[in-house]
Amino acid sequence: MAASVFSQSAQAGEAAVTPTATLTIYVENVGEGGMVRLGLYDEASYPDDKSKPAASADVKAAAGETVIILRDVPPGVYAIETYQDVNCNDRMDTTWLGLPLEPYGFSRDAHPVLSKPPFSRVKFTLAAGEQSQILHLQNSVSLLASK
Repeated sequence: MAASVFSQSAQAGEAAVTPTATLTIYVENVGEGGMVRLGLYDEASYPDDKSKPAASADVKAAAGETVIILRDVPPGVYAIETYQDVNCNDRMDTTWLGLPLEPYGFSRDAHPVLSKPPFSRVKFTLAAGEQSQILHLQNSVSLLASK
């Protein structure tokens, strides 16, 4: 009977170990100053701008490229939203029309059209282990100029 109890507790211990992922995000086109603020969202929380991300980080902006590492993230399907908070006021500054005044980016380098891109355009699968994503900050001025 003792062997049976030992076996069950060993199995319970094994079940408690959940594989996680480490995601390294390379944010390109970062300007001088401020913070790069990043959120990792699942499909349920992505559409709601007030929802809590599955993981997040605020990192001092490094001109050119800022590297952000998210550890112990459960595997799943996610989207990344990020922006450079140039003036460190903890929010994305916008024009009276709602256009972003600070650089921003999405996973898969998706470009917004009048609103943030749908989850289907920004989603990626995060498996257990180490993975990386590269995204480029963009701004409303350059987006309008390219049209």
